[in-house]
Amino acid sequence: MFIYLSNRLLNGNLLLLCKIQSMFTQGQLIFAIVFIIAFVITMVIMYKKDLKKVKDQYKRTYLILLGFLLFIMILLAIKFILKE
Repeated sequence: MFIYLSNRLLNGNLLLLCKIQSMFTQGQLIFAIVFIIAFVITMVIMYKKDLKKVKDQYKRTYLILLGFLLFIMILLAIKFILKE
């Protein structure tokens, strides 16, 4: 999938236009978008139901997310440092 971006200044506002050329048909793209939206909604609903049952197991789970994001940032930093 190729994404072409162009910036235009329109009445003082920056307008970002995206043109996507893809190997997928319009029907396949619509299906993928609808599937992703339905999947995320279902995951949120199931998480909320599960959270009521096992609240003590979800304590401090944000630390796992922060650790994962920190790990990704460290990898990106190493990549850019070694690239120079």
